[in-house]
Amino acid sequence: MADIEDTHFETGDSGASVTYPQQCSALRKNGFVMLKSRPCKIVEMSTSKTGKHGHAKVHLVGIDIFTSKKYEDICPSTHNMDVPFVKREDYQLTDISDDGYLCLMADNGELREDLKIPDGDLGTQLRADYESGKELLCTVLKACGEEVVIAVKNNTSLDK
Repeated sequence: MADIEDTHFETGDSGASVTYPQQCSALRKNGFVMLKSRPCKIVEMSTSKTGKHGHAKVHLVGIDIFTSKKYEDICPSTHNMDVPFVKREDYQLTDISDDGYLCLMADNGELREDLKIPDGDLGTQLRADYESGKELLCTVLKACGEEVVIAVKNNTSLDK
């Protein structure tokens, strides 16, 4: 047997799950579900009739909320699927660092500087709007230990 001193724990958490089970037939379009171990938004859903040998099947098509990759799965309607806990928060953009990290301020005044500018058109638009002096609100989506800016809007209540 291995000695107890040889055991290494890199990280620890509260043990709370990042998902919860939900019956497949209770899922809805525009809801969230885990497909191929990735958190996805359901964009298409269809149910087949009960066959000669068993349950009705639900065909799910989802878009990964972080990578925008498309995933599909088929599940019996009476079985459970994992649904991610998804949290959406708005932050005020206060600065963009030289290495592409955003400085975001929460409603309670806490600052965070651990999110990068998103890739693609959203990131380009965010940088252009910030450099033109607009007050911006960034919407951050958090699920399964990942976070990403998914939307940016002008904060008209802060404009002078």
